Amino acid sequence: MSNSLLPILKPRSVAVIGASNTTSRIGGRPIHSMKAMGYKGRIFPVNPKYQTVQNLPAFRAIGDVPEPVDCALIAVPAAIAVEKIQACAESGVKSAVVFTSGFAEQGEDGELAQREIARIAREGDMRIVGPNCLGVFTTSDAWYGTFSNAPALMKLSAGPIGIVSQSGAYGSHVMLVMQNRGIGCNYWVTTGNESDVDVAEVIEFYAQADDVETIVAYAEGIKHADRIRKALARALDARKPVIFMKVGKTDVGARAAVSHTASLAGSDAIYDALFTQYGVYRADTTEELVDIAYACQHGSYPKGRKISLQTISGGVGVQMADDAVKYGLEVVPLPEATQKKLKDVIPFAGTSNPVDFTAQALNEPDLMLQNISLTVEEADYDSHIIFMTAVPASPFSRDVCADLFRAVKDRYPDEPMIMSLVGERDIVEIYEDLGYPVFEDPSLAVRAMAALTRFGEVFEHRDDDLPPAAPADMLPVPQMVVGEAEAKKILASAGIPVASESLASSATDAVTAASMIDGPCALKIVSSDILHKTEIGGVLLNVEGATAVEEGYRILMQRAADHAPDARIEGVLVSEMVAGGVETVLGVVSDPVFGPAVMFGLGGVFVEVLKDVTFRLAPFGVQEAHRMIDEIRSRVMLDGFRGTAPSDIDALADALARISVFAAANADRFETIDVNPFIVLPKGAAAVDALIVPKGLT
Repeated sequence: MSNSLLPILKPRSVAVIGASNTTSRIGGRPIHSMKAMGYKGRIFPVNPKYQTVQNLPAFRAIGDVPEPVDCALIAVPAAIAVEKIQACAESGVKSAVVFTSGFAEQGEDGELAQREIARIAREGDMRIVGPNCLGVFTTSDAWYGTFSNAPALMKLSAGPIGIVSQSGAYGSHVMLVMQNRGIGCNYWVTTGNESDVDVAEVIEFYAQADDVETIVAYAEGIKHADRIRKALARALDARKPVIFMKVGKTDVGARAAVSHTASLAGSDAIYDALFTQYGVYRADTTEELVDIAYACQHGSYPKGRKISLQTISGGVGVQMADDAVKYGLEVVPLPEATQKKLKDVIPFAGTSNPVDFTAQALNEPDLMLQNISLTVEEADYDSHIIFMTAVPASPFSRDVCADLFRAVKDRYPDEPMIMSLVGERDIVEIYEDLGYPVFEDPSLAVRAMAALTRFGEVFEHRDDDLPPAAPADMLPVPQMVVGEAEAKKILASAGIPVASESLASSATDAVTAASMIDGPCALKIVSSDILHKTEIGGVLLNVEGATAVEEGYRILMQRAADHAPDARIEGVLVSEMVAGGVETVLGVVSDPVFGPAVMFGLGGVFVEVLKDVTFRLAPFGVQEAHRMIDEIRSRVMLDGFRGTAPSDIDALADALARISVFAAANADRFETIDVNPFIVLPKGAAAVDALIVPKGLT
């Protein structure tokens, strides 16, 4: 694999700047760990105070090292760290890991010094991890470029996990918790202040590495949107699960005063959009992070959501069924014919789903094997969870259970199955070696299977869902605020359907415009200085007849004069009343890191009170838009409710994809876009109101 991170993660030679004979010191631990663990490359201690360090020849300066150096470990005070990094670059060192703290995390002077490190990396063609990091290691190569205690505490050899963490201490903690869970880690990188190498680049390395199957990441923030999107796309294309803990759930800022979309687009919502879009599993706790990574080690991903629950406890079966529904799995009953066969095999069993074969089945284990076989072969389930509590650990049933579930795996090696049991490590290892992930808590087993199912879905349905092409005559976002009519004209040029309307500059013009509409109309004051018309009573609905239209025009002009006397009034918009559909909201916010993010939700209480919305990063295609629509809790309202006709979901998805293309094309020109309401009809859809806020006006 050709990658600029290879000198960091697979160095053939290492220099330790600030090397120490004291193995407990920062400059001593890496040398001790590499020697103890059997690192095969060359180690060059650099310290002018010593002739030897830990029985290795020492050098006064990096320029005195007689051989090319792949990676330098910087373990010197901040006051001289930049000087030493510069010397490494001048000596042709390919990469560096900077343990030293006291940079951007310490204030303005530290920030300036860190920028100098970034400059050295950039101009010296040198990759740098840190500063202020705990280091890196690669277990399979016994390369321990870290001063963490973790190498001394490791219980397992290399495994298929790659860990990357901005926090060194937390990265070390996760690795050790995984060790206790029986999960081996091969690569471990802590990125610290990220003057050069960041979390995204390490994820991309893992996505391409043959010896990484699962990627675990921790971050407090992402600086480079393009890098992380590219990295996550590569991991998804490689069918490698990414389990990510992103902390710091704060709002983006004070844009909320201008736009509904902005008020809902906290930075955390944008990260959720990123992770959902690229099939990433977002973990909220260390337990969850480790559990899902553990479950992924067996590499068995369900192709659908239908789950079979089999148990020796009816009560636990109900609990697992509740959990499965909560996580979006489908607990469908067994076919009637199969239930009858199960009753014939085990008359005392509960045979719907969950299947409760009770502990009595262990008196005749062949019957339980028949039970499981019927469920697998006749019911077309995508995954299975089997709850056995402590029965597999009992001296009376240990061998019987092991033989039974070995036979199940021999018969169905590719069937995704999780065991829920209680036992000592030696018992658990029996089932792990057979290919069963094992969880004590049945609820956590269900959560893990739901995560595996999600990965299975995104791996199977990764497609070439390209965004639609932008129309050749698509208008740009203007530099100044425009009224509703102009905003809808711009959006219409992007292919987004809008309601039929015309702008009237007099009462007579309004009457003429209304006469062209079949049925009642809506009247709206039009002014680029009045962004929220309803707040001044600037909208009249269901206006019908010449007299009513003429009077309505005068009312609106008077209200504008009373409430916004300095506003520039363009006239009154006369629009058709779009009726018989479902009100939705389409919006776009310009995130400071990720750029345009598209929001979707149902209108009214669903968006105002329940905040039932979802986001995606622009641009995206129609299939992603469909997935977006399916995520909201109020999705059922679009399928027809209490006798109403189903909404045109295809028209809605097309509009979402097209507004994402428009937003991406104008990423540097706007702050927010609101289309509210966007009414989805039984056939077609129409934007009824729109607001575009250009950059620099919030």
